[in-house]
Amino acid sequence: MNVDHGNCPVPPMHGARRHALRRVSRNAGAVVLLALALPAAAAEMKGDDWRFDAVIYGYFPSISGTSKFPERSGGSSVDIDSDKIIDSLKFTFMGTFEAHRGRWGVLADVLYMDLGGGKTRTRDINVGGITLPDGVTANATLDIKGTVWELAGTYRAVNERGTTLDLVGGFRVLDYKQTLGWEFSADLGPIAPDRSGNSVLHPTNWDAIVGAKGRFAFGDRQQWFVPFYVDAGAGDSDFTWQALGGIGYSFGWGDVLGGWRYLDYRFKSGSRLEGATFSGPMVGVAFHW
Repeated sequence: MNVDHGNCPVPPMHGARRHALRRVSRNAGAVVLLALALPAAAAEMKGDDWRFDAVIYGYFPSISGTSKFPERSGGSSVDIDSDKIIDSLKFTFMGTFEAHRGRWGVLADVLYMDLGGGKTRTRDINVGGITLPDGVTANATLDIKGTVWELAGTYRAVNERGTTLDLVGGFRVLDYKQTLGWEFSADLGPIAPDRSGNSVLHPTNWDAIVGAKGRFAFGDRQQWFVPFYVDAGAGDSDFTWQALGGIGYSFGWGDVLGGWRYLDYRFKSGSRLEGATFSGPMVGVAFHW
């Protein structure tokens, strides 16, 4: 849309505004120069300098851990073990991307889970750390959505025929949302003013990690291989560790593999989450270029 301003006077540009425009112009110019320089730099690289790997997984985890949900009225917390409520996996995605040049590389990994479930007339709920009184049950629903993503640098310490070992160092982030709904079959008096309600926990944990990963190949043509990954760390968590292992088969275009992934978190004292564990089988397809 064109707007005709006619002979309307243009207000003078203040110094701060001129300074901001100059700064934006310089930044824009730098971005343009960088965009022009990247293709030239890439053209100077040899075609085999960089190697890339991408893996897409199907992951079918079970989950366990104890959570303390605060009541909206400020009463006692409602404590629940997630593995006693969760009974279905709604959706999950797991993927890994790696780039290597020489012995050095970078690794990015993401895991997304959506789980949910419910129980009727259950007694697997504590209120303020106290078991439900005799004759009282609860209907409970629990929905969990979690994203775990990792970014790390790698160094290839071993690179023999069919065998690799990379040292890993970086960080992992857990973004974890739990939504609990409950309804007790009877009033619980002062320990739980709300006979029914819902509550949400949504912590985010950042942890530094170190570890190792690699593969060991075997067979007449080294077509079979055993992949492995292990790490441990701490930060917002008291301690977290992860292990992955399995078996795979290499084709000309990539790999097919299956295995087990285990991820464990121990949270700091006083946290609403006492711990969380994700464990289950996985199947994946890997591409190399």
